[in-house]
Amino acid sequence: MPNAALLAYFLPPILIGAGMLMIMDASINVAMEPFRALVADKLPESQRSLGFSMQTFLIGVGAVSGSWLPYILSEYFGVSKTAASGFVPDNVIYAFYAGALVLLASILWTVVSTKEYSPAEMAAFSKDEEEVEESKGISSIFTDFSKMPLTMRQLGLVQFFSWFALFSMWVFSTPAIANHIYKVAPGDTNSVAFADAGNWVGILFGIYNAVSAIYALFLPAIVRLTSKKMAHAFSLIAGGAGLLSIYFIQDPNMLIISMVGVGLAWGSILAMPYALLSGSIPARKMGVYMGIFNFFITMPQIVNGFFGGLIVKHFYNGEAIYAIVMAGIFMILGAVSVLYIQDNKKSHTH
Repeated sequence: MPNAALLAYFLPPILIGAGMLMIMDASINVAMEPFRALVADKLPESQRSLGFSMQTFLIGVGAVSGSWLPYILSEYFGVSKTAASGFVPDNVIYAFYAGALVLLASILWTVVSTKEYSPAEMAAFSKDEEEVEESKGISSIFTDFSKMPLTMRQLGLVQFFSWFALFSMWVFSTPAIANHIYKVAPGDTNSVAFADAGNWVGILFGIYNAVSAIYALFLPAIVRLTSKKMAHAFSLIAGGAGLLSIYFIQDPNMLIISMVGVGLAWGSILAMPYALLSGSIPARKMGVYMGIFNFFITMPQIVNGFFGGLIVKHFYNGEAIYAIVMAGIFMILGAVSVLYIQDNKKSHTH
């Protein structure tokens, strides 16, 4: 990805960018979802909120390191943070290299070191579930999709609002903050001021990931005091408020407060939907439905990828800050949608 400029001599840049992003996003999602199913498979239902919260904590720790790495490389190791037009700065390139190595090493470690229960063992743990004759092959996925539990269908709307908002934040935060707060002219991506804005956004993203990691440790207690739905709704409202507040801020340091709200939402988004989902699907279908559930993560990002830039260009006159405002509104709509979820236990189909 950071060396994509070399391929621009052979292919249109838009094709390279979209293609690489698609490959990277698909591969990361394919790698992640089996691990979510593994958490549910390895833990009884009473411990799943804690299990997903611990997974969120570890994701947050890794995300903080990745978000801050470009800043650390440029400020403490003298790696260049600017580059010629059409090229990626060295500090970002080296951060990508480090991320690739960590991704490969961590996944290989999990694959090699973690025991997985066999289907027979899983069946023994779930003797209360009725045995059904199931079709095999690709067609069974479409059958399962059509018979997904009601809770899963309702979570799909929540996920759409949440991940549409997150994608907007990830894509438009740098230009929005550069233009709205650093007063960088629209279209200027090569100035030192734009690079400073980008580095600060990296720090802010690290902050919200750090907040999510800490918040994840408290989520199980919050769930016990309230409920999964209320905990998730509260977290999404905090995230929406954090995103909306960016519009009213002019001091870059004040954005840290905004990121606290975003961190609460991110911590819950990585844990609560899966805790809600795992309690509504049969154990024998855990992996299948966790994989299908990923559709509700990728689809809003695909929709945003196609239309987000057009919306900013034609409806917001190129002012990316309004994409952040829209993200805040969508996050709050996600919180409202959570309250309508029917959290049924082992609701097989509907």
